Amino acid sequence: MNIPKDLKYTNDHEWVKIEGDVATVGITDFAQGELGDIVYVEVETVDETLEREEVFGTVEAVKTVSDLFAPLSGEIIEFNQSLEDEPEKVNSDPYGEGWMVKIRFNDASQIDDLLSAEDYTEVVEG
Repeated sequence: MNIPKDLKYTNDHEWVKIEGDVATVGITDFAQGELGDIVYVEVETVDETLEREEVFGTVEAVKTVSDLFAPLSGEIIEFNQSLEDEPEKVNSDPYGEGWMVKIRFNDASQIDDLLSAEDYTEVVEG
């Protein structure tokens, strides 16, 4: 299982990459493996400001649909448009080409509430 050390994580199996005041968000390798083949990613919250834990979209796999939760409060500034035609990128490259949204966050203190790679490993290994 791939859990990059340079990212932050949530208990909802999302990864967060912080660059300045923008967070890139996707689902983890563990999450895509549990979901199976991703067939659709829906995000209709671009240009909206959401609070942490609010649903920003959904990811649909062959066997289930899962909500996606904002890991930080802020404005959804970008959706990875390539996922509309190639949602399988979430399976093949969850930490790269399979990213989902970018959020301009408004409360940097919330970053402290995210999990380190070590903490997230404990979550998935239980």
